Amino acid sequence: MQFYIDPGTGSMLFTILVGILGAGIYALRNVVMKARFVLSGGKAEKTNKKNIPYAIFTDSKRYWNTFGPICDEFEKRGESIVYMTASKDDPALERDYKHVKCEFIGEGNKAFAKLNMLQADIVLSSTPGLDVYQWKRSKDVKWYVHVLHAANDPAAYRMFGLDYYDAVLLSGDYQVKQQRDLERIRNLKAKELPLVGLTYMDEMYNRLKESMKNETKEDKHQINVLLAPSWGSNSIFNRYGGKIIQLLLDTGYHVIVRPHPQSYVSEKKLLDGLMEQFPNSEQLEWNKDNDNFDVLKRSDILISDFSGVLFDFSLVFDKPIIYTDTDYDNSTNDMCWLDDEMWTFTTLPKIGQQLTKDNLENVKTLIDSCLNDTKYETAREVARQETWAHRGEATIRTVDYLINKHAELEKNEG
Repeated sequence: MQFYIDPGTGSMLFTILVGILGAGIYALRNVVMKARFVLSGGKAEKTNKKNIPYAIFTDSKRYWNTFGPICDEFEKRGESIVYMTASKDDPALERDYKHVKCEFIGEGNKAFAKLNMLQADIVLSSTPGLDVYQWKRSKDVKWYVHVLHAANDPAAYRMFGLDYYDAVLLSGDYQVKQQRDLERIRNLKAKELPLVGLTYMDEMYNRLKESMKNETKEDKHQINVLLAPSWGSNSIFNRYGGKIIQLLLDTGYHVIVRPHPQSYVSEKKLLDGLMEQFPNSEQLEWNKDNDNFDVLKRSDILISDFSGVLFDFSLVFDKPIIYTDTDYDNSTNDMCWLDDEMWTFTTLPKIGQQLTKDNLENVKTLIDSCLNDTKYETAREVARQETWAHRGEATIRTVDYLINKHAELEKNEG
């Protein structure tokens, strides 16, 4: 006889199991410590086992563009840090560091089981849901810090995504307001919310400047249209299917399709069908590069839905965008608790054109309008000011915060 356990029940059972094991381990540890105290004649016994001073956890190699600059800065300063990844092919594992220890800690529940028993002073992560799902706060971690990996609303995370972090590193004042409003509504302890900027956007901009040093002005080239949808029920492909690809091919422009990496996992059947219907050709290419820098650089215009790549393309590469009308449902995320509209959706109309069911057939006209109209340039600079604080300084500010916080924790403990 076979039994089926749904994912929600499985997550709950795993949490209960880890809780029981954790309680048992901590209880056993206390018994051992008391026994040693008695056997030593009532003298405190020193231990050589110390907490890791700094640890980074990432659930995917996709976020190396956020953590890579931070690891490089720790290496440069000669400060020890442990980088823990749930991706066995994470680029970090190939780096030759002296002060940064990079290790694969397993996938899924195996990784969370290790994190739940972690002994570290400070943990930095871009993974939401701490102490909500499988990932629980370890009793031997002093301070949890969340870092953003996109230039948009932190309240767009699933409900309670950041509630149990001690600090959240932000890049815009509107993000601070969202967090303070949620704390007030839920009667949560105030977090530390330093504005540090965005490490990955700083690095992307530096790469862009460096790559353009030796470039010469080329003759007019073919127009490259990049279609980069997110994934899920509200995404472009789930709303428009292959029709949008066909309409883009009808423009005569070169079309690059770059699905969200998660689509290849969660929407495999949908993507397989689209790739079979629209195979690679001289006019169409499916892009699967791990690093999106090159494809963003060679594209002239981007079409997406609610993906953070809209702001990467618009604010870093200073190019026009088209965003789709997808009737975004925020009923499962933190934004549904707030009265304000998401910054993402108030900003997109200022920096790009909207693609709807009504004007879908006229997508070529929209593309041509965006490529030739300069009215969005000023709006893009305003958006940069709002969501990209301390441009060029994010890595240094992030590492400074972590090191200063560690010194403060040690001082308070002493």
